[in-house]
Amino acid sequence: MPEVPVLADTEKVLMAGNGESEKRRAHELIERLAPRQASAVVGLLERMLDPVSRAIANAPTDDEPLDPSEEKALSEAKEWLKHNKPIPHEQVLAELGITLEELDRFIKST
Repeated sequence: MPEVPVLADTEKVLMAGNGESEKRRAHELIERLAPRQASAVVGLLERMLDPVSRAIANAPTDDEPLDPSEEKALSEAKEWLKHNKPIPHEQVLAELGITLEELDRFIKST
């Protein structure tokens, strides 16, 4: 498969700026992908188009200072980790009576 001159083409697309040329270029690149690569791109596009994922991706960074109670909780957690091993996600779910498969199904259904 020939190497794709991404930077030069991307610069051309950005200079065009109308959106349609970007879509055409995306279609051209997708047509050149192997099936497994196309599957990965489809997953990415689905996440990009999902309104919740899009809102999260576009959300501003939380740059507010921590209040005293948050500072205290963070310090306590850091101190706890100095003397204890972290609790794996799977263990927390198990203690709540939830399996990873159930969580995955729930996430996919939302």
